[in-house]
Amino acid sequence: MGESEFTSIARLKASIDSSNTWLCTLFLLKIKNKGLTSMCDPFIRNFQYNLIKNQADSVIRALRTVSDPKILESVRFGAQTKVTELYPDAADDRRALLEAVSELKTAEDLQKYMQELEPYLIPFPSVTEKQIRRLFPKNKKLKLPDLSQLDFRYVSYLSWIDIATQKMFLVYDDNGQVVGVEGRYTSTRKKSYCFACNRYEELVLFSAVSKKRTAHASPDYYKSVGNYLCVDGHTCNKNITDVASLEKLIGSVLK
Repeated sequence: MGESEFTSIARLKASIDSSNTWLCTLFLLKIKNKGLTSMCDPFIRNFQYNLIKNQADSVIRALRTVSDPKILESVRFGAQTKVTELYPDAADDRRALLEAVSELKTAEDLQKYMQELEPYLIPFPSVTEKQIRRLFPKNKKLKLPDLSQLDFRYVSYLSWIDIATQKMFLVYDDNGQVVGVEGRYTSTRKKSYCFACNRYEELVLFSAVSKKRTAHASPDYYKSVGNYLCVDGHTCNKNITDVASLEKLIGSVLK
């Protein structure tokens, strides 16, 4: 499809009254037979959604506090760049949706924009209590969170603590394989920066024994791996914008 054709489609979509929802079905009618990828397929993970929201927030804050047009334009461009860099191979229709982050003007625009992204969220794999228990076979009386209360669209990883055993449990989707990590936790009773989400929150010190053993290691050898994590997994999932640190922690225990 020629660039001019897509431009006209993008403009048509942008011209939809801002008081109405950007309905996916409506937009698909406009791009039908144009050779574009369907936008209705989920492609945004929770941590990416959080990053997009942070960038959208930065645009709105700049509009409220910055009077210099050049600085404002720089903020808009920076937000758009950080969002589109998440998906370097995005099809034109998805790129148009993502680039719209730089066009926000009000808090209401921001709210509507984030709502428009919700249908494209990739949920955390739907796991059952039985499946989670299999990840931690040595914990016969494993206390689990209430999975029915979770909206898996907004979950990058599962995390909970068991006060009775002084253990913390993590469940993560590692390239299509759901894995579990358990360790001891120590309350810090203070706030600092979480290793996983890098936000200033109430933390616990999480410590786990690595399953990786060096060659010819003695039977008594073990390596403890730990770091500071949010005590509240829900808060961490709302904050996290990059899973690299989380994957590093999990990998250091399992691999």
